[in-house]
Amino acid sequence: MPEHRARKHHQDRVAETLKEEIGAMIEGELSDPRIDLCHISEVALNPGAKSARIYVVVDSNAADMDKAEKQTIAGLEAAKGYVRHQLKERMGVRHVPELSFLADRQDRFEARIEELMSRSRKYAARASKAGAQSGQEQQVSSSGAAAESAPAE
Repeated sequence: MPEHRARKHHQDRVAETLKEEIGAMIEGELSDPRIDLCHISEVALNPGAKSARIYVVVDSNAADMDKAEKQTIAGLEAAKGYVRHQLKERMGVRHVPELSFLADRQDRFEARIEELMSRSRKYAARASKAGAQSGQEQQVSSSGAAAESAPAE
């Protein structure tokens, strides 16, 4: 089966254009109060370019990140028609893919995994340190016992 490098290159260019244009709209044109400070991390275009998944990272330091993400996604979903209309005009294409906005939680998952890994490293270091100390104590007590049991000359 031959590779379709030109098709893949075209899809990558379209995805990058979607990312830039939607990002610009989020920064300046969309005034929905539900949309928090965010940016587009990735645009995944389906092979036929009929639909695209837009992954959004919410840059909020709010106490309830889940709520902020849900509100931002809801605001973006509500503005989907406007965004598609603007994309059609800006890109000069006949068909704009169907858009679906999703929260990108990859950074938070990576941070949590890193936190758990550092905990396990600390635990392993403590365990090996405690094992080394008990090993030294055993060597000292066994060498002392051997010295006591050996006849003095």
